[in-house]
Amino acid sequence: MRLIVGLGNPGENYQWTPHNVGFLAVDALAGRSGIRVTRPEAKSLVGLGTLAGHEIVLAKPQTMMNLSGVAARMLLERYECDPAEMIVLLDETDLPWGMLRIRQHGRNSTHNGLQSIISAIGGDEFIRVRIGVQPKQMWGDRRDYVLSRMNREERKVAEEMAATATEAVETILTEGVEKAMTKFNRKVPPSESAE
Repeated sequence: MRLIVGLGNPGENYQWTPHNVGFLAVDALAGRSGIRVTRPEAKSLVGLGTLAGHEIVLAKPQTMMNLSGVAARMLLERYECDPAEMIVLLDETDLPWGMLRIRQHGRNSTHNGLQSIISAIGGDEFIRVRIGVQPKQMWGDRRDYVLSRMNREERKVAEEMAATATEAVETILTEGVEKAMTKFNRKVPPSESAE
């Protein structure tokens, strides 16, 4: 059993914000695998099924972002998973739009949801798929930016990244995290590498 957790904030007001691309990625995984992520459980919306021949739990915590660790800990306990069996999908303002970065562990992050999970489970030994949402130009503070509504172009890129994150998760499940890192951890955004 693999636990796949997308980070975001619950509620319509946050639906199309950069901070919620983790939810978009879980929705893409749900669509690809025919799983409905609707059952309330462990302070999350949950769906069970299979992806690439593996039993998975898809989850969208319904706590606010900075309390994501509460839900993650409850989900790990509920499904008797080790942290190493968990994949977390989240936004990353240090990566340009269109880029993914997969990591097996690491504490070096300013992401409140990620910090909450590390604190709640007492370690960082879980896989994370970081989805780039870096602004072309920072205005205000980072919090204001990640909670702002995406424009049409950003929504299109976010949907494309969610689809790519789905492919990355499938690769992690079928070929392992090292192969997925080699395949998806690009040095430049896809648009630049095509030029």
